[in-house]
Amino acid sequence: MKTSLPRIPTDYLARSADVIKCLGHPLRLRLLEALEGGERTVSELQEYAGVSQAAVSQQLGILRGRRVVDSRRDGIHVFYRITEPKVAHILACIRECADQELEY
Repeated sequence: MKTSLPRIPTDYLARSADVIKCLGHPLRLRLLEALEGGERTVSELQEYAGVSQAAVSQQLGILRGRRVVDSRRDGIHVFYRITEPKVAHILACIRECADQELEY
């Protein structure tokens, strides 16, 4: 089989699959949507997503474990931010697909 596109390295495919699997949850996507604008605290994310603090913390733990987000402490506050560059592209793709579906 011939293809004109360059072959993607195996390690990159593995990392990409890991990120995509991790993002396969609506609440995680909603939290990442909130983090697109910059750092947010758990309480800000909780308000944005309209869910409990426990639910936000659980999903942030999963995202941190997969190195999709990271955090920093500033006094009593912990701020979360996106660290995985693929997230912006994935969210843009989701938005584009949603926009196209809404046009029909």
